[in-house]
Amino acid sequence: MPNTRDYDQRNDRIAALLQNTIEKLGPELAGNPQLAEILNRMVDDQINKFDASQSAKESSPDGGLSELIGLGKDAPANLGDTQISSGVVDYDDTVTSDRIIATADLYYIAMHEMLGVFKVMHKLQELFRAGTLRISNGEGAYGLYRFDKHNLLRYRQRDRRQAYARVFGYGSYPGAGARANQEFHGLFVHFISETAKFWRDKRISEVIRQNANDPTFGSIAIVRRSGLDLRNNLKNSSYGYVNVLRVETSQTLAEAFKILNTPDLRAQFGAANAWEMIELVLWQYFGKTVHASTINRMAVAGREIIRWLAEPFVLNKTRTDFEALLYRIAEYSEEWISSEEGMRFSRPTPPPRSIYQPGPPPRGTRRDPVFARSNGLMPGPNFME
Repeated sequence: MPNTRDYDQRNDRIAALLQNTIEKLGPELAGNPQLAEILNRMVDDQINKFDASQSAKESSPDGGLSELIGLGKDAPANLGDTQISSGVVDYDDTVTSDRIIATADLYYIAMHEMLGVFKVMHKLQELFRAGTLRISNGEGAYGLYRFDKHNLLRYRQRDRRQAYARVFGYGSYPGAGARANQEFHGLFVHFISETAKFWRDKRISEVIRQNANDPTFGSIAIVRRSGLDLRNNLKNSSYGYVNVLRVETSQTLAEAFKILNTPDLRAQFGAANAWEMIELVLWQYFGKTVHASTINRMAVAGREIIRWLAEPFVLNKTRTDFEALLYRIAEYSEEWISSEEGMRFSRPTPPPRSIYQPGPPPRGTRRDPVFARSNGLMPGPNFME
């Protein structure tokens, strides 16, 4: 630990160094404002090295208390010779990345469950067991069989929904003794909005000013604060079985899309790929249309944004470095915002063709005289009358 005199004089020495340097670089600072950032960064690096060297020195077992109160023959006669601590490790430096990455993958899975992927798989299994699907030994049939057997060992829908409520606040019941994370979505939207706003301000400032090297209008402090708040929120809500759940459910999601893309299943609905299978099954059996493309892009963008928070990028205080690191999620933020606004202001488009609706025929007469009978049956041949 440093002694109190050196610790108190350190700030005065730093102020004098900065003042003298700025006076010598006056004209250069006016022509290139980035020199001020470089100067402060070099000073901070030297301060950090000095603090590290002082912390590495051996301190007394009692942390300097005996010297402070005057015990022992080596007790200092002046308060400036006593030891003082320069602080503890920062709170934001203690976040482990594995749990934040787990929440990013869980967000991706939650969005696809909201889309209805597992709901479609459950319906296809129900039709397969009932013999309604005209498949027996193809890739899709065997895949549905194995998917059903694997589900016996997997987390149930109830377990997944409880995890979504506990980590993201998406849902009403987080499980016994658990608390829904109602703060997540507001913090998530705030961080995405501030990131997008920062880059919009940056683009505007680069266009309307003559010197493109001048500092931009955006504030990195607001973006960093919103990112740290979101990261701390996820850190406190990502304990428990979240990590195992996202690994298992990601395997389930991949297996589901592999089955949905099998030729024999696609032939049953005339679908070209797995995404069309989801849209057609939801429309035919549930009468529901979904923003499939929009939700998928929100899932991808949201996962990348949360993954960015898992790294120490948000702790960087250097403007140029922070801008370069933040650029990775700039377009993802804009894409998430535009997708969310599109879902709120538009309705999903149903499939472009009529789909057979199971159940009894509609009541009432029909326009075609062939179906004029009240029971909806076609007229039979003469020998049946």
